[in-house]
Amino acid sequence: MAAKDIDTLAINTIRTLAPDVVQKANSGHPGAPMGCAPMAHVLFSRFITANPKNPNWINRDRFVLSNGHGCALLYIMLHLMGHNISMEDLKSFRQVGSKTPGHPEANHGVTGIEVTTGPLGQGIASAVGLAIAEAHLAATFNKPKYELINNDTFVILGDGCMQEGVQAEAASLAGHLKLGKLIALYDDNHIQIDGDTALGFTEDVVKRFESYGWHVQVVADGDHDVEGITKAIQAAKAVTDKPSLIKVRTTIGYGSKNQGEEKVHGAPLGEPDIAEVKTKLGFKAEEKFYVPKEVYDFYQNITKKGEEASAAWDKLFADYAKEFPELASELKRRLAKKLPEGFAAALPKYTPADPPVATRKLSETLLNKVALKIPELIGGSADLTASNLTRWKGAEDFQHADTKLGTYAGRYIRFGVREHGMAAICNGITAYGCNIAFGATFFNFISYALGAVRLSALSHHQVLYIMTHDSIGLGEDGPTHQPIETLAECRALPNLLNFRPADGNEVSGSYLVALEATDRPSTLILTRQNLPQLEGSSIEAVRKGAYVLQGGDADAQICFVATGSEVSLAVDSAAELAKEGIKSRVVSMPCWELFEEQSLEYKKSVFPEGLPVVSIEAMSTFGWDKWAHASIGINTFGASGPYKDLYKKFGLVPDVVSAKAKKVIDFYKGRKAESKLVHPF
Repeated sequence: MAAKDIDTLAINTIRTLAPDVVQKANSGHPGAPMGCAPMAHVLFSRFITANPKNPNWINRDRFVLSNGHGCALLYIMLHLMGHNISMEDLKSFRQVGSKTPGHPEANHGVTGIEVTTGPLGQGIASAVGLAIAEAHLAATFNKPKYELINNDTFVILGDGCMQEGVQAEAASLAGHLKLGKLIALYDDNHIQIDGDTALGFTEDVVKRFESYGWHVQVVADGDHDVEGITKAIQAAKAVTDKPSLIKVRTTIGYGSKNQGEEKVHGAPLGEPDIAEVKTKLGFKAEEKFYVPKEVYDFYQNITKKGEEASAAWDKLFADYAKEFPELASELKRRLAKKLPEGFAAALPKYTPADPPVATRKLSETLLNKVALKIPELIGGSADLTASNLTRWKGAEDFQHADTKLGTYAGRYIRFGVREHGMAAICNGITAYGCNIAFGATFFNFISYALGAVRLSALSHHQVLYIMTHDSIGLGEDGPTHQPIETLAECRALPNLLNFRPADGNEVSGSYLVALEATDRPSTLILTRQNLPQLEGSSIEAVRKGAYVLQGGDADAQICFVATGSEVSLAVDSAAELAKEGIKSRVVSMPCWELFEEQSLEYKKSVFPEGLPVVSIEAMSTFGWDKWAHASIGINTFGASGPYKDLYKKFGLVPDVVSAKAKKVIDFYKGRKAESKLVHPF
């Protein structure tokens, strides 16, 4: 079959298969797959090099469908290319437990899905992270004659992605970083859910991306001009010092009676319309889920080329290992997600004789100890380096060499004031492999980034979110900067570890667990103000999530449980009660989530049955009823002033806390403080 004929047949196969997939589910988005079929076909048949039999091959080209609602397109392409999506999986689209959920999900059992997309803008932003990772690893491991890392990152995105702020943040940074191996195809179909984009999106995207420093091209007929799309991608690949955007004018729902309208965006076409589409495109109206043998054979040949490229890479790496054994060993270690042996010995340890230090400063000390021992650690701050204290001594910035500000071998990223983009980029860096990404800002501003943090947790990406200025303890900047509800928001996210360490040992323990947790992200929530080094704290104790810091006596009358800066307040409040002969237990709880995972026996050893528990935390008390009988915190917004004055204003001082504790003791005299740990299921 002639090349032009097989192109047409393959594209029309996608255009007829997609509405079948959506129709059987009676749910989904047929329009985007039908309109984007030529772009996807050109990418997978001419440019994307991957090996479905070795789907984690590090040098594979990456493809991201940023407009993830059109995921039927991605699932079809992965099926045709030989990934682990069968025709039965396509028929199970959007069904419980299927491999083909309503939006693409990474790390959920399907090969070929690089990052989770669906929330618009996240895909293109994560793709910037994929491109950063490629550039960094190439600069780190490539040698003359040995280009181990040289893959491209391809993206399809739509009008919805173009309107999301996270896209703009990431695209702006990508242009500055001159990420020449990032190529995005913009599905310019002029349609969003409400109707024509003329309703609210009339900017000149071409000029905007050119101002970002991108190489921009336009393909006027994305419905038919396979050669034009091909030439545009070739031209994009030839531009090595700029990311590329190709604006491709398409017709959403191409072939449908409602093509070009919002009606084909997010609902099944209906059987009569699907039959007409098939007839119009030369297929039999009654045949469902039909793929011609010629199309299967065509894509199988493409896949064979990927297998050959993967095998050639294996041979190249074998030769590389002979010439550069240390680098080869390092790359193997990173691919296996194994931390360097002995790195934990570098974690700082503290005693009560050591001076009080802010936990953000303790974090800086730790990063200076371990950053060189863990070379896969890469990240930076959202323009708060001097406040977050995340740049270790001797760190080189990740920058294009032409800027004279650093090189791609650098590991410190200047994210700029782009919290949401930073988090999404970190997802991409981690998703690429061989890296552990971190991003930093003030804790209150993780709220700007929560869309991407949520995807970190959903996708099992090991991203470290280093969050300083954790409470009213930041002081004078006032309520706009003081997090109150923020920790409750983070604790509500499944698969996210939230650490609020109380001193130096707990900072080291928090980092230890976060660095070992290869399948979930972590927040490290750190103070601006100095905290004492506590008697009884330890690095290993953090693994349990909560532990008895002081006062393990069986005859204690009250148990204080606290996190971060309030643990020392609990210790001081217990000392106040001791003056009156009242014995207290003090529990430090740096990580709720880890404590939840412990055995019931251990939990009861920390919170004995019958002992009333009072929680102390300088933020919302929301959620503490899970562990405590009474809670001391802040359920209003903060205020501006010196932090010691603020703690006094909100009653977070020993005399007030101890007085409230006595009221709890009195309340439970003669009655049982029932355990919070026993659940009916």
